[in-house]
Amino acid sequence: MSEKIYYPNPDFAKDARINSMDQYHALMEEAKSDYEGFWKRYADEKINWYAPYSKVLDESDAPFYKWFTEGKLNVSNQCIDRHLKTRGDQTAILFEGDRGDVEHITYNNLSQRVNRLANLLKEKFGIKKGDRVVLYMPMIPEAAYAMLACARIGAIHSIVFGGFSAEALKDRIVDAEAKLVITADGAYRKGKPYLLKPVVDEALKEGVESVEAVLVVQRNQEEIHWEAGRDHNYNELIGNYSDECEAEMMDSEDPLFLLYTSGSTGKPKGVQHSTAGYILWAQMTMEWVFDLREGDVYWCTADIGWITGHTYIVYGPLAAGTTTVMFEGVVTYPDAGRAWQMVQDHKITQFYTAPTAIRLLHKMGEDEPKKYDLSRIRVLGTVGEPIDPPAWKWYYEVVGNGKASIVDTWWQTETGGHMISPLPGATPIKPGCATFPLPGIMAEVIEQDGTPTPVGEKGFLCITKPWPSMIRTIWGDPERFKKSYFGDCKKEGKPVYFSGDGAMIDEDGYITITGRTDDVINVSGHRIGTAEIESAIKKIDKIAVSAVVGKPHDIKGEGIFAYIVLKDPDHAGEEMIAEINSVLKKEIGAIALCDEVVFVPDVPKTRSGKIMRRILRSIAKGEAITQDTSTLEDPTIVPTIEGIVKG
Repeated sequence: MSEKIYYPNPDFAKDARINSMDQYHALMEEAKSDYEGFWKRYADEKINWYAPYSKVLDESDAPFYKWFTEGKLNVSNQCIDRHLKTRGDQTAILFEGDRGDVEHITYNNLSQRVNRLANLLKEKFGIKKGDRVVLYMPMIPEAAYAMLACARIGAIHSIVFGGFSAEALKDRIVDAEAKLVITADGAYRKGKPYLLKPVVDEALKEGVESVEAVLVVQRNQEEIHWEAGRDHNYNELIGNYSDECEAEMMDSEDPLFLLYTSGSTGKPKGVQHSTAGYILWAQMTMEWVFDLREGDVYWCTADIGWITGHTYIVYGPLAAGTTTVMFEGVVTYPDAGRAWQMVQDHKITQFYTAPTAIRLLHKMGEDEPKKYDLSRIRVLGTVGEPIDPPAWKWYYEVVGNGKASIVDTWWQTETGGHMISPLPGATPIKPGCATFPLPGIMAEVIEQDGTPTPVGEKGFLCITKPWPSMIRTIWGDPERFKKSYFGDCKKEGKPVYFSGDGAMIDEDGYITITGRTDDVINVSGHRIGTAEIESAIKKIDKIAVSAVVGKPHDIKGEGIFAYIVLKDPDHAGEEMIAEINSVLKKEIGAIALCDEVVFVPDVPKTRSGKIMRRILRSIAKGEAITQDTSTLEDPTIVPTIEGIVKG
């Protein structure tokens, strides 16, 4: 990590929402001395309550914590209705399509479109409070309308990333028991139309009993199959419904959405988020971390299929009343100047992207940002994985011209919003370092028994007090929820939330994330469970054993490295590699393709049969094996595999 510390721009800091470390420490002290009072202050200030809550935090059924119990609100109201009198004509969503088409959707427009869709869902499909609706959508405004329409009527949406395969989509539909699927014919990517609807058709072919209808947005007008009685055309129907729809009164703890994430077992986990706690923290972190001000135009380059898109493209920005940019395309098409052209043209003030994109933009056009006017950018954000110091330095010096603040945010699908991040007007930065927990967040680096990890040593990154936007449960599997998140670490004898990440704390109290401690690979900021990849590979009958690990990758952060044991070694070769990647694309999606495949006679296992992935990770990285291998079933397999990988 770089020794240099970068201090906030003084001109920026003087007007920032949190403008000094003294102010930060005062907020942390307030939270530590009166935790519930701290959260009550912000809940009363930020939330448009229909009916007041009776209790700030209910810990009686820990770890199934409840926040703001008996309070009534609606997230759609929080994001739209309450802004209409003061900013109805302000752009809420600024959409730019892949081909350069631009649309400004005001808060008034958004209200009308969300209400029409909410009425369509209720009246045409009978969707009601508590029903699950799966969205399999491209990055178009209708995706946001669908999210907010579900929130308005109390339906629980579950978005599936548009790059996932039919099998992955089906698994999530079945687990959620979704009543309706909302999709699009397709969209545009790199100047060409692509299709989504055929993936939905394949997913619904058999074994899906719950889905009664499919609503299809026509985006690219490509020829698609229409299933009579099941498929319905959004474009033809939407004009028939009223643009007034009363928002459903929701309880604070009613589920807002499910979002499936990979775990250390093959079955994806349906992360369930609540209503009040989630939207409160989404708004607070938008305001604090991006230092929002009137007239800002904020762009997060993520996809709505991931938690970043939920919290920092749709819910957080709209709850905060800012202008949020939705982009259909990829930031490097048609060239490395696309992102910077958009920043210039739309006068963007905050730019939030992943280290993968930063590294790619750097590689494709190191001096490209200098060709554009990026002077309005005040905050540059990074998300999804730790950013390496060289990429950070380029981002700061070239994109931000040494003036914009960089916020390197650490958080997860399960946390709902940012947990550890610099505050742009207050925090001195050490590149590659997540810095400090946000006010109110009790993030600590500890041993499993709760004792603080010594300075400079790796420990477990835990959140030792519940927080409003935390995961409430895993859909349909409360025991897995407890085991996955509250089964590893304790403090003062009580289970605490373990993030699954390792971290180090330095002599100044700065936290650096050191990566996953479980079997999850972070590909371009997207977590994919090794078990999910391996279970897909094992569908190939010729394969006896597969063991998958992550390996550092210059662009993606981590790539997928697969060790394959074949039933017949004669099948090794390029054809088998192609078959493996074909199966992965079908079962999970193109994001899960292996970067490297090696064929080995066996993998290192304990005598009880557990695959020692730590050893395999070290071999993939070219590191010396420091673990004791004498307890392995066959210690000689380690040098054998090392020779194959090096060979």
